[in-house]
Amino acid sequence: MSSDSTAAAPEAAPPSGTSAGGHPHLGLALVVIAAAQLMVVLDGTITNIALPSIQVDLDVSASSLAWIVNSYALAFGGLLLLGGRAGDLFGRRRMFRIGIVVFTLASVLGGVAPNEELLIGARVLQGIGAAIAAPTALSLIATNFPEGKPRNKAMGVYAAMAGLGSTVGLLLGGVLTDYLDWRWVFFVNIPIGVAILAGTRILAEGERNRGRLDTPGAITGTGGLIALVYAITRGGEHGWTDSLTLGSFAAAVVLLVAFLILQARTENPMMPLRLFQDRNRSGAYLTMLFMGSGMFATFYFLTLYMQQILNYSPVKTGFAYLSFSMGMAIAAALGSKLIGRYSARQIAGPGLLIAAVGMLWFSALEPGSSYALHLAPAMFVTGVGLGSGFVPMTLGAVSGVLPQDTGIASALLNTAQQVGGALGLAVLTTVSTAAADDRVPDAAGSLYRAMAQGDQTLLGQAADALTHGYTVAFMVAAALFVAGLVITVTMINAGRQRELSEE
Repeated sequence: MSSDSTAAAPEAAPPSGTSAGGHPHLGLALVVIAAAQLMVVLDGTITNIALPSIQVDLDVSASSLAWIVNSYALAFGGLLLLGGRAGDLFGRRRMFRIGIVVFTLASVLGGVAPNEELLIGARVLQGIGAAIAAPTALSLIATNFPEGKPRNKAMGVYAAMAGLGSTVGLLLGGVLTDYLDWRWVFFVNIPIGVAILAGTRILAEGERNRGRLDTPGAITGTGGLIALVYAITRGGEHGWTDSLTLGSFAAAVVLLVAFLILQARTENPMMPLRLFQDRNRSGAYLTMLFMGSGMFATFYFLTLYMQQILNYSPVKTGFAYLSFSMGMAIAAALGSKLIGRYSARQIAGPGLLIAAVGMLWFSALEPGSSYALHLAPAMFVTGVGLGSGFVPMTLGAVSGVLPQDTGIASALLNTAQQVGGALGLAVLTTVSTAAADDRVPDAAGSLYRAMAQGDQTLLGQAADALTHGYTVAFMVAAALFVAGLVITVTMINAGRQRELSEE
């Protein structure tokens, strides 16, 4: 284990006029940071359930509809590194405020969008705001909360928001779409954003890095990530031999190699390569990559299964995820307490194993499976497993990091989750579609044709084929969690968080 993983991170100075252990505004500071993280993360899924309504209202083509989701993921995942570094250089609270302002204004633009072009543009702006706000939110925890129990508690709440945001987004998306209008999936961010901005005045700014922004690194690193995420997304939609897919992968390789070379040679790198010298931190990033791969795909396929096969309404689909939310919340809360008694490996390892069991449970789904007897318990088990991993991985990403590197360290964790989610979803969608089409050619199209024509025989065959495809994807997702388990066991060897903070 490298030396910087065993040493406690330098303690950030608390806001003026207060003591490190007794800041009267710590509770409010935590509410502000957690609310921002929840808003940013849930926006990745809140539009999913509203997509059919958006498609009808704005006359969006099937190919363009996917970009309402993908544009956000591309901007968010591709610019996270730049957002984290900007916080380190120009002030975390200042950049946090800028990110929230951009995100809120983009939500207004999305809510009033008269056509798909303006809506997609608004989603890009939302992604940019999220890429600035998300990493600075995590680094503000290190700035405002002292080492030990206060910071562990704050990290636990932050991790819970990161894990629950996707589920909350699905729930809110269903309720707002069914009872109000799809535009409210954007308008709901306005009062939240304004409240967060009002609360930022009690946050401590923290020290800044006096270096300069690594512009060449920002261009190559961000461009490489955008090309990679785009290639993954397009590969899942158009095939891995598509010329534009292959060209995007090639561009990603060239840009990312150039980025690494620049980071090794520049005086003020956007992503200090020393962050990867610690095996625990590198292990946390890799584990989060696999966790994101399985989690994003789980939401995607379960939503399709419930709406296409079980004929759930949007709001019923959203409420069905409450079982997952409960498991995630319980495990995240418990994890923040256990991290002082047990090592990250002892908490995250069993959690990933439990998550893999949940995926295997989903792999036994049938077209007529019961929610109470099959879906709900499998969701709860998976939520417990994933929730157990978020707290130790979040702490591992920033433990022992120099103050000037906290923003980029947290940005890398978010990037790992976003890129992992895009990669996992693209790969598992390809696997699922191939498995379904082996049983019924163009299974998804056949399902809709059968519904329109009232062909019950074809409807049953298509539903069976699609369900088979989903279950195959769940089996692959279980393998992804097992891969994360292997990484956790072999790479992460840090002791208890209490031990780290006392050394």
